[in-house]
Amino acid sequence: MTDTRVLSHKAFNRAKQLIPGGVNSPARAFGAVGGEPIFFQSGQGAQLTDIDGHTYIDYIGSWGPMILGHRHPRVVAAIENALSRGTSYGAPTEAESGLAEQIIEAVPSIEKVRMVSSGTEAAMSAVRLARGATGREVIIKFAGNYHGHADSLLVSAGSAAATLGVPDSPGVTAGTAKDTLVLEYNDTEALERVFEERGDKIAALLMEPVVGNMGLVEPSREFLQTARTITEKHGAILVFDEVMTGFRLAFGGAQELYGVTPDITTLGKIVGGGLPLGAYGGKADIMNQVLPAGKVFQAGTLSGNPLAVAAGAATLAELKDHPPYKALDQNGKILEEGFRLAAEGVGIPCQIARVGSMMTMFFQAGAFSEGTRRVTGWKTARESNTEQYAKFFWGMIEHGIYLPCSQFEALFFSSAHTENEILQTVKAANQVLLQMASEA
Repeated sequence: MTDTRVLSHKAFNRAKQLIPGGVNSPARAFGAVGGEPIFFQSGQGAQLTDIDGHTYIDYIGSWGPMILGHRHPRVVAAIENALSRGTSYGAPTEAESGLAEQIIEAVPSIEKVRMVSSGTEAAMSAVRLARGATGREVIIKFAGNYHGHADSLLVSAGSAAATLGVPDSPGVTAGTAKDTLVLEYNDTEALERVFEERGDKIAALLMEPVVGNMGLVEPSREFLQTARTITEKHGAILVFDEVMTGFRLAFGGAQELYGVTPDITTLGKIVGGGLPLGAYGGKADIMNQVLPAGKVFQAGTLSGNPLAVAAGAATLAELKDHPPYKALDQNGKILEEGFRLAAEGVGIPCQIARVGSMMTMFFQAGAFSEGTRRVTGWKTARESNTEQYAKFFWGMIEHGIYLPCSQFEALFFSSAHTENEILQTVKAANQVLLQMASEA
């Protein structure tokens, strides 16, 4: 096949000489699917255009923020208006309070909120706050849940189901990781057991209420409710990482959708409208322990940046004024059913997980059997055939469909995706899967 992405190839070679691995975030390197990353120059609505002039229907959406699609006029106008007055002041603005009001109104758990510049910052700050508020040190997270690259959260599970975390990257010390316990997602019994054994030492339970970083994994109702009741029982703080799910699965996030209210919520992606902005918020008595109201330190030169605040405020206003969630779910059903039937029709086993406008197609053996175990956590997610996913990914690229470049990343779609674009995507999946089956 003739290489039609000559300029992307040249751009990547140049980038590798200047930037580690040629990318500014590892997921962009295509390491999980092979080949070289595509370099883009513009986006409009549901589509991206690369530097070679190819256009793709985009199912990444900047890894989640672009729920309104690219270059939404209301968001662009808000950014341009803010830009006309300056880019950064390092001082309070009224716009920050306006966005804070929007967040507090939308998210059930949040009474006060602090702006930061990324989801990583939000998670790191939430953990520090939980430790400061409780006077305890131990944090629980779940295998396959990603909370940014702060040292204490960049840990993996040890040899047992419930063990002290071990460093997941060079540069993360054993001492940093030792206060983080790693459990299997959706394992209610393990969660209960750890709290019974060490409940008086646990500062916080940190979790994605719907997981997007091992592929899309939905919690059981029992698991989610247990997380709430057991933290209350033992005086630990429940932290929902809604960096992906906030304002996406519902206006109030996953906590609105599932009816479970955490003590602290971390936000990112959509809350910044496509610009770098994160936030963490929760009960007023907890948040009032953050400096300068309290003693828990957290600061940031660009926190509450005027451009990011403007983009976020415009995005949330649009989501409130014109809720897209019913239409997103309808398109999600079309996409989910189309992918499932396409795979089943050619005998390629898969499991499809979807909540609203997030979805993953797991290539798993035995998926058409009665009573097949669905993907419930990292142990079951990693049973997927990643080589098969890579073939599917590149096949879809050739049909102008841009999917996540890893089996273990959820896809996202936006209110800008038309039904015709969804059907075009399903048609491409049918063709790609048929070709894969013929080559097997």
